[in-house]
Amino acid sequence: MKSLRMVMALILLASGFALAQDRPTYSPNTIAVGADGKFEAAPDMAVITFGISAQDSTSRGAYDKATRASEQIRNLLKTNAIDPKTAEIGFFSLQPVYDYKDPKRKLVAYRGESQVTLKLKDFTKVGPILQGLADLDVTANQQISYILDNIDEAKVKASQDALQRAKAQAAAVATAGGKSLADMVYVSVDTFEPPRPMPMVRAMAKAGAAETYQEPTADFSAQKITVNAHVNAVFGLK
Repeated sequence: MKSLRMVMALILLASGFALAQDRPTYSPNTIAVGADGKFEAAPDMAVITFGISAQDSTSRGAYDKATRASEQIRNLLKTNAIDPKTAEIGFFSLQPVYDYKDPKRKLVAYRGESQVTLKLKDFTKVGPILQGLADLDVTANQQISYILDNIDEAKVKASQDALQRAKAQAAAVATAGGKSLADMVYVSVDTFEPPRPMPMVRAMAKAGAAETYQEPTADFSAQKITVNAHVNAVFGLK
């Protein structure tokens, strides 16, 4: 029993030490504050994702159709002065298609599918690419989003804003208490980007008329990207 009690005591001691290590130690002559900061910037990159789908009664036929569809995509990119190598293929699959209404699950076709991601710095090319994809009629599930290419720099600026706010709050409280702020003795930072809606986009092919249509996003600006940061800081007092 003595040995069991000793082991339990050692476990509790170790646990208490671990908890103490996880939390900062505040001396009496300090002030702890928490503050939020943010950084907003216009996006500098458009990300277009879409799927390529081709179906045929044979696996070879589906594969060949998918290959021709991919070649059409490459030609579309070249026409818009975009290097096809910048388009990233996420996967390619060739799967059988069954008629599940048939009790024997009859094989009726084969479908070849792939997913492509295209990143564009030039936003003026977004409309022509989306319209071109629709005109080819070999793609599905088109999706567009706008991002910051260098998100890490935005996180740094959001953290700096949060820390400045924390320091200003601490200095105000210290002054109210008849003291002044000393050096910062502890700080922790968390940054995050709020989730943004990513709706499906499907451009409509022209109906053979000479009419000219503007893309749905024409004359609008891309929504600004906001990166938030939260800072917990401890300052000394003097």
